[in-house]
Amino acid sequence: MKKEYYEVLGVSRTATKDEIKKAYRKLALQFHPDKNPDNKDAEEHFKEVNEAYEVLSNDDKRRRYDQFGHAGVGSSAASGGGGQYGGGASDLNDIFSAFNDMFSGGKSRGGGSPFGFEEAFGGGGRRGRASSGIPGTDLKIRLKLTLEEIAKGVEKTLKIKKQVTCPECNGSGSKSGATENCQTCHGSGEVRQASKTMFGQFVNIAACPTCGGEGRIIKDRCTSCYGEGIKLGEVTVKVTVPSGVEDGNYLTLRGQGNSGPRGGVAGDLLVVIEEIPHELFSRHGDDVVYSLAVSFPDLVLGTKVEVPTLDGAVKLTIPPSTQPETMLRIAGHGIGHLRGSSRGDQYVKVNVYVPKDLSHQDKELLKDLKKSSGISPTAHNDKDAKGFFEKARDIFS
Repeated sequence: MKKEYYEVLGVSRTATKDEIKKAYRKLALQFHPDKNPDNKDAEEHFKEVNEAYEVLSNDDKRRRYDQFGHAGVGSSAASGGGGQYGGGASDLNDIFSAFNDMFSGGKSRGGGSPFGFEEAFGGGGRRGRASSGIPGTDLKIRLKLTLEEIAKGVEKTLKIKKQVTCPECNGSGSKSGATENCQTCHGSGEVRQASKTMFGQFVNIAACPTCGGEGRIIKDRCTSCYGEGIKLGEVTVKVTVPSGVEDGNYLTLRGQGNSGPRGGVAGDLLVVIEEIPHELFSRHGDDVVYSLAVSFPDLVLGTKVEVPTLDGAVKLTIPPSTQPETMLRIAGHGIGHLRGSSRGDQYVKVNVYVPKDLSHQDKELLKDLKKSSGISPTAHNDKDAKGFFEKARDIFS
């Protein structure tokens, strides 16, 4: 079973393109076959990383993946066309430029990196300032649907309790909206710690512990949200569910999750489908099966019966001499296809009805019927056996 692409890159579902790119560069450097010769595991990891990046770096593919999972992108990720290992030349340049994040110096001078990566590949540049606020977390809810709703698709209105933007401070966390630069990181949102290694100077970059990576400190904290900019609330969300979804499928509503503290972007809302078992039908893909009990005379002589479907009752013709376990098809009365306008079919499984309680008169009628050579299977079995032995005698005589 394939891993989640977000899990492969080690990022959240709300990750920005820059965060996805950064994670890709780091993992591509770690597992690149040139750094891990004759290491099959590293090569497989490298392929997984490239496949995940191919999908998540493309807005359209990422949207389809978020909605339908691996089925939404098929094999497109693997055929992205990036050379032997995928990813393309521009991404390989990103891999090499990532060395600038790992080694602080360019030329071989006191304490700097002796390898000259900065000089060879164009310089590193200062990291950008931290974005405003902290991203909100994702929410996951389960949505129960009947088979009838799944067959045609449905729109649902849901009430959800989640973290919403504080109305008192408009999400800033401050009564007056006033903030000031963090004195620890001087507004950059990150702190750096340098250490010397055998390869030169190594710089570790981490989020500022004082401001949590925001670069700003709140003044005059809001008493309603205690400076967080969010509080528990309830919202109404409309969800459009297409036909053909299955138990365990999920829909992603971007920006409908928990609001981010102090103006951070909201997380996503993941709506996981839960299919309610039907009392009459069993589902097989986009087809449904209904079991119908028919009396012995009706199976022999044929009849017309009314059977339920997901669209209401319909008339079904049972041909004469229908055998038990026969499957009769009602076209177009199944479940709508997830990626098309057509629908599956309904199958009616015919079984013989055997009564448990009979009157004396019914029993006598059955005894008389049993005497008929056309009813008893013994006569047919004897006839079949006789024919078999006659054919065998002709072959070996």
